[in-house]
Amino acid sequence: MNQKLKTSTIGGYFLVKLIFAMLAVLVVSISVTFAGCSDGSVTNTEAGLHITNVSIPASIEVTVGGDITLEANGFETGDLVKLTSQTDETQTFSLELKTVADTYIIFTLPDEVTSGKYSLSVIRGEESMALGVLNISLVAGITVPDVDGMTVKGVVSCEGEGISGVVVSDGYEVTTTNEKGIYYLASEKKQGYVFISVPGNYEVANSENEPQFFKRLTGGASTVEQADFALTQVDNSKHVLLTLADLHLADRNDDLSQFSSGFLNDVNALIAEAKNQGTKIYGLTLGDMSWDQYWYANSFALPEYLIWMHKIDCTVFNVTGNHDNDPYSAGDWLAEQAYKRVIGPTYYSFNLGNIHYIVLDDIVYINTGGADGVIGSRNYNGAITAAQIAWLKKDLATVAKSTPIVVAMHIPLNGNPSILSNGTQIDEITLDNGSEFVACLDGYATVHVLSGHTHINYTVQNSSSIMEHNTAAVCATWWWTGKSGYAGNQICKDGSPGGYGVWSMNGTDMQWYYKSIGYDKTYQFRSYDLNKIYITAATYAPNSTDAALAEYAGTYATSNQNNEVLINVWGYDTSWKIDVTEEGKALTVTRVSDLDPLHIISYEAKRLNVGAVPTSSFVTCQTAHLFKVKASSASSTLIIKVTDRFGTVYSETMTRPKDFTYLMK
Repeated sequence: MNQKLKTSTIGGYFLVKLIFAMLAVLVVSISVTFAGCSDGSVTNTEAGLHITNVSIPASIEVTVGGDITLEANGFETGDLVKLTSQTDETQTFSLELKTVADTYIIFTLPDEVTSGKYSLSVIRGEESMALGVLNISLVAGITVPDVDGMTVKGVVSCEGEGISGVVVSDGYEVTTTNEKGIYYLASEKKQGYVFISVPGNYEVANSENEPQFFKRLTGGASTVEQADFALTQVDNSKHVLLTLADLHLADRNDDLSQFSSGFLNDVNALIAEAKNQGTKIYGLTLGDMSWDQYWYANSFALPEYLIWMHKIDCTVFNVTGNHDNDPYSAGDWLAEQAYKRVIGPTYYSFNLGNIHYIVLDDIVYINTGGADGVIGSRNYNGAITAAQIAWLKKDLATVAKSTPIVVAMHIPLNGNPSILSNGTQIDEITLDNGSEFVACLDGYATVHVLSGHTHINYTVQNSSSIMEHNTAAVCATWWWTGKSGYAGNQICKDGSPGGYGVWSMNGTDMQWYYKSIGYDKTYQFRSYDLNKIYITAATYAPNSTDAALAEYAGTYATSNQNNEVLINVWGYDTSWKIDVTEEGKALTVTRVSDLDPLHIISYEAKRLNVGAVPTSSFVTCQTAHLFKVKASSASSTLIIKVTDRFGTVYSETMTRPKDFTYLMK
């Protein structure tokens, strides 16, 4: 794939985003002009109206009572513009046109208009016609005076009033707004943007479902630039956060159809349920949304990822992963520029209700041999750069020690746990400078670290206050097991179904669970009758051999008639309980570290069957969230009860023998 594709795919998308960003800050006195994303001709022939070439950007900033200029053809003197709030249909405004020209109109917002999304239509006599959606953000409209040495300045406001105490940063320096909502930064503009840590119980406008918490800087290091931010007040003290790890969209393995029919249907149903209950809900990816290897081969890079991400029906914050770096660029700084251009900051913070969220980039992308038109080796280290550590300390200095902290990053802080023969879990920090990162969090009462990367579930308690949740993948095994002609399921390397995390926040109270795609939230474990599990080539890979399959099948390559049952509890942490009874008698439950048999037949066996060598990174891995019991016979019924740390009980009446199938629960 050549440089031309690289420019058109990534650079072209950035050009559109840059145009939007420039439009968003064109606030001159009280007048704002719409330009940018044209919707083309919008016509209602039945009504006899013919309004064409309407151009509406994703969002518009305007002062209270300010003028809006709308580019369009076909308006006539006497027409009215109607604004109807999408959150409160009783808030409707029919506005006279201040100016009617061949290619544009101007109308004035009444003082009663508040920030938010409005349905926009035109009225001509008895006829009306919908034009689209107008996202209005009211700004203070203050020209901030220069201060010596300060190169970035601005106002953070809500409904035109400045908000004090809002944290603002350029990725290096951190400051807060004064009592008038004004801030100053002595910025070298190295990152090319300035962002706010959106305060709790406020939101910023979205472009599609991307929160616009940052503004791009275009001047030189010594040029003074003003970047203002508009907030909308909400109540998100009670909210739901969806943690979405490893989407790996690349237009291969039927990933787009699996994503659409499986994940999107599942997650949007959950989002709709939360919205119907009046609960604010947000998404947070955990990296590897794309797949660097296929950016150019499949013309599927970050811009294409965003097209699919926009189909998620809530605001989505993003975390960068190792596969979200440009494989034509060697070195971390160059490779991450595409992400910054297309999506935004690689590290930042925000607040939802009473929770402070921090997003970090813990990949140092090396990519040996990468050059224009040449994909490098895509190698990397898992570490948090010194610049980020310095920024993190400054950001945390603005947060009270009692505030719950959620840190999101792609590569986990800790490795996959192992266990001793007595069931004791052995944990190890594996991030290169993980101990330095942990030291930054000293003194904070509650810290949860959210990570992805591994495509498995595990939980590690680093201390009484720090807990990591490594979340398995939306794509499961890189979309392989659900590919047409394969197992027809979606299963991760540890046997967890493909899925995502669901976090319910209420004030400072936090609860969470792992949501398996296509299943009710009560589906938290799977049981196996080991008497029925005997993995042979004849049954699962007839085009291969027992010798080839045995390399991956482990103990399951041998028939086991010991009346044992294996239970995989993917959300397990050491505060969970597993109880199993047989005819009222409690059985001894032993925690084990082993392979999940369903994943072996769903991935390795299927790959061997088509003559392929299973990719080493994709094969079934040891997992410590497995539990084994021994029954007294091959046909007794077992009652399995799994209780999570919040006291919720999940149960199964396991009738044995229980068949071992690709679609088993």
